[in-house]
Amino acid sequence: MTNNPFGRMITAMVTPMHDDGSIDYDGVAALATHLADNGHDGLVVNGTTGESATTTDEENVATVRAVVDAVGDRVRVTAGVGTNDTAHSVAAATAMVDAGAHNVLVVTPYYNKPPQAGIVEHVRAIAAAADVPVMLYDIPGRSGIPLEPDTIRQLAQIPQVRAMKDAKADLYASSQLMADTDLLWFSGDDVLALPWLAIGAVGHVAVTGHVAGPQFAAMIAAVDRGDLVEARRIHTQLVPIMNAIMTVTQGVIMAKAALKIQGVIKSDFCRLPLLPATDEQRTIVRDALHEAGLS
Repeated sequence: MTNNPFGRMITAMVTPMHDDGSIDYDGVAALATHLADNGHDGLVVNGTTGESATTTDEENVATVRAVVDAVGDRVRVTAGVGTNDTAHSVAAATAMVDAGAHNVLVVTPYYNKPPQAGIVEHVRAIAAAADVPVMLYDIPGRSGIPLEPDTIRQLAQIPQVRAMKDAKADLYASSQLMADTDLLWFSGDDVLALPWLAIGAVGHVAVTGHVAGPQFAAMIAAVDRGDLVEARRIHTQLVPIMNAIMTVTQGVIMAKAALKIQGVIKSDFCRLPLLPATDEQRTIVRDALHEAGLS
């Protein structure tokens, strides 16, 4: 995958915080290093799992800088820059690239539900300003509007647009788009990582990867060599922890709980309106880590 600027095993990183809600930048660097040491060749910073809805522009730039300084020579760093305000997204993309981000992730503008033509111009403006590889992020369950197939074909013509993080779960429609475009396709859904890889995705952008990076990397390698028996074995092994992290409450809450249990981060604080995991939720994560062999 020499033409892939994003990496293949990527986790959308949580943003470690102190118990008072301030960002723990030493913890950010330590977590990035831990992930780089454990199966990752790419990271997404300041995405939804990084609590980008409640972090400031200044904090986002400082977080990118901390990750790049820690591991930028070892993994590809993709910064989440998408908002529902094009001018804001352009400014964020420029600032985060200046801070060292190698790529940018652009989610479909949320809440204001723009027309598809507006989405194209939104991405075009960000791509021109950042002038680094762009990964689109199609997640209508959060954004409220999907990227339509013809829109994706138009976006694929923008030179900087190189990849799609697909969390729409329509494998057949996306398999057609893989054939129609030269976009690099990434699974954006932990529980569907194996099916996506099996039909041609080049990699996976994970949340459960916080605690299962080597396992997901091994799954990718198994699919590459055609060993679907091994890939299915890994998928089955990870089912308990994927369930715990992705289906109980918001993934960031459970991922932070898992990382604290493992001693990777000091606090599992989340900013309101999110809350840290409850004692019951921490027990669910702890039991799932044990069942998946990840304790």
